[in-house]
Order: sequence, then structure tokens, then C-alpha cells
Amino acid sequence: MIERRQFGRTGHRSARVIFGSAGLGRVDQPTADRLLPLLDEFGVNHLDTAAAYGDAELRLAPWLRGRRDQFFVATKTGERSADGARRNLERSLARLGVQQVDLVQLHNLVEEDEWELAHGPGGALQALVQARDEGLVRFIGVTGHGLRIARMHLRSLQRFPYDSVLFPYNFPLRRDPAYRADVEELLDVCDERGVAVQTIKSIARRRWPDRHSPPARAGHSWYEPLRDADAIGRAVRHVLARPGLFLDSSSELEVLRDVLQAADRPSPAPTETELQADLEGFAMAPLFDGAEHERI
Repeated sequence: MIERRQFGRTGHRSARVIFGSAGLGRVDQPTADRLLPLLDEFGVNHLDTAAAYGDAELRLAPWLRGRRDQFFVATKTGERSADGARRNLERSLARLGVQQVDLVQLHNLVEEDEWELAHGPGGALQALVQARDEGLVRFIGVTGHGLRIARMHLRSLQRFPYDSVLFPYNFPLRRDPAYRADVEELLDVCDERGVAVQTIKSIARRRWPDRHSPPARAGHSWYEPLRDADAIGRAVRHVLARPGLFLDSSSELEVLRDVLQAADRPSPAPTETELQADLEGFAMAPLFDGAEHERI
């Protein structure tokens, strides 16, 4: 069974690998029903979804029916206004078939104008706080992509005591000195305040050469993942070697078992030499560059 740790100050002991459900967005229910038993096999008890993930919330609903209390359930809203965020949340509750989610997150809050709207009067945060007061959600988090996001999360934590953050973390990205410094500062703040830290893109290899075709297929990611099981294992262990980090699984459903097996097997963290060899041998490249390739 995958190790469990306290998910920030929520009081929940979550598996170190969280099931990222984006890959369920374009699959049918029988495909989801064949895949989801993997979570029980490896003891995954934390589900991450979003209003924007196609039909993912609908695919999770039958899995949750009759066993809601076995899972920490998180969703996201990309809306920046209070009215929009409230509508998103109510729709997510209905699609998931639940009366409450454990965590709702402001999705991909990176751009300055959107940040101001979300945190201002009549903004999304206002609606999520009200929903928390009403018992529709228990905790509130913030997520994002790109090289600016760690710095933006630090700013968000200055504005509001978010319960969790989510951002990209892998060896190719960690080699960027500025991003690494921002991440380390963010991790220090999160540790001091008991903020849960979720990481994404752990097994990302690079962007697809033609980024528009592979994501159109059900169960595939917008980026090209590692597929070699040993390399996946090293990438996963690199993230989990940091005790405070949780790893959200990739939307590339074909490699879910490899990711879970890597987290389930106690093995030493890979060395920098091993990670560098993977970077070169598999032609890995950062997904984000702060310029042309900053957005997904």
C-alpha cells in the first residue's frame, strides 16, 4: 500500500499519490470502471478532479456511491467571479453525486488580471468562503501551471490562508534556477503554515511535437509522458523523496499502474546522475519556458 501522510492541516491522511482524474474526461463509464479498481489495489484514498475535466466528475460518481467516506474528494473551478464559481461548485456537487467536497481549488490562477478578479469583491474566493461556511466544502486551495506559479502561490498565500497549493515539479523543471528558488521558498512557507503541497507533471517527458493530435484521444495527456517503467519509477521517487510532497497522477491513463507501483515499492531516491541520464536518454525537456511555452 502506498504510504499515507497528513494532507496539510486538513486532518486527512492521504496516499502520497493522489488520483488525478483529468484522463477520465473523454472515456466512457466501462473504461473508468475497469481502471478505478487500481486505486483500491494500491490504497489511493484521495481523488482530484475539476469542473473543466470533461466528464471526469461523472465517471467518478458511481465509484463514490456508497463509499463517499473512504475518499478525500477535491475539485476545481476556473471561474473568477463569485457567481461563476458558485455555479461551477454546485454543478460539480451534482455531477459527483455528493453533498460536500473536501477541497475546492481555484484552478490555474496565474494571470494578474484573473488573480485580482478572483481575490476582489464579488470574486471567486468570496463564493468559495461562503460555500465553506455553508458546509458545501471543507477546505480551499489554489492551483496553477508554468514557471510563474510558485511566485504567484506565494502571493496568494499572503492574501488568504489557502489550505493547499498545486504546481509542476519534476527534474527538468527543477534545473531552472529561478523556478527552483521560487519553489523552495514556497515549500518553506507551506511547511511553516501547514499548507498541503500537491505536485503535477512528475513523469512529463516533453511537449508533443504536434500538440493537437494526441490529447484528442481519450485517456491521453496534453504532454508526452515517460513510458519506460524504470524511468517512471525514478521520476516518481524523485518527487516522493521530499517528505512534504504529494504527487498527482498523470492524465495519461496507460501509465497509471506504473506510477502507483513506483510509489508502492520502497526504493532509494534516484541520484542526480541517474536523473540526468534519463533527461538525456529520453530527450526530456521542460514543459514551460516562461515565454512561448508558458501555457498548457
